[in-house]
Amino acid sequence: MNSRANGTPAPKVSFQTLKRTKLVDDVVAQLQDTIVNGGLKPGDKIPTEPELMTQFGVGRSTIREAVRVLVHAGLLEKKQGFGTFLPSAPVIQEPLVNRLRRAEMMEVYEVRKMLEVEISRLAAERRDEQDLAAMRHHLDRRADALARGDTADYLNADVDFHNAVAAASKNNVAVDMYRTFSTVLRETLSHLAADQEAHDPHVIFHEKMYEAIKAGDVEEAVHWTLGNLDGTVKQLKSLMK
Repeated sequence: MNSRANGTPAPKVSFQTLKRTKLVDDVVAQLQDTIVNGGLKPGDKIPTEPELMTQFGVGRSTIREAVRVLVHAGLLEKKQGFGTFLPSAPVIQEPLVNRLRRAEMMEVYEVRKMLEVEISRLAAERRDEQDLAAMRHHLDRRADALARGDTADYLNADVDFHNAVAAASKNNVAVDMYRTFSTVLRETLSHLAADQEAHDPHVIFHEKMYEAIKAGDVEEAVHWTLGNLDGTVKQLKSLMK
């Protein structure tokens, strides 16, 4: 057993009193940030429930639910009779879609950028006629929905197009990961699309991306993928101001 699990006092860490309404999510986020930033290290015992209640300014049920979320995710470990600890070798067990929903949106888009750039590169190298037909179909649906002002169908077609690009990569792990990302991304895109005056659907970016993949031009496929993502991030930042 780790020496810190034998009753040694927890290290001194502090948290901010919460003022927003999503209390459990905020407690989870602060605890997670403390873990990621090294405020709690593998084997450390977290503060007791009363200490956390005081520091966060919330009730016992909120603390217990937040700890339960992190235990389920594999970031914390309960040891009967000793307390709750950061595992010596944490294994993340939380479904990716849940983790993405708890993440800062800019973090999600940074990872999306890493994933989509390589997907576009592989798609330009590996696409076949069936992949191209699927992409073309979804782009046409997307354009038609925009013309009709059907936001829901536009968003579905947009996500379907990007999933078709992922399928063209012929990498099944990338396909599964992107499908998981797209669940959360659609929620974000719906918020962007709601602001019709500020929202730019980036039609030219999507068309150019398709043409580059069709032509097998890796450099251009990556270029237009980055252009689309950078444009979306710019809109996100504007929405979050």
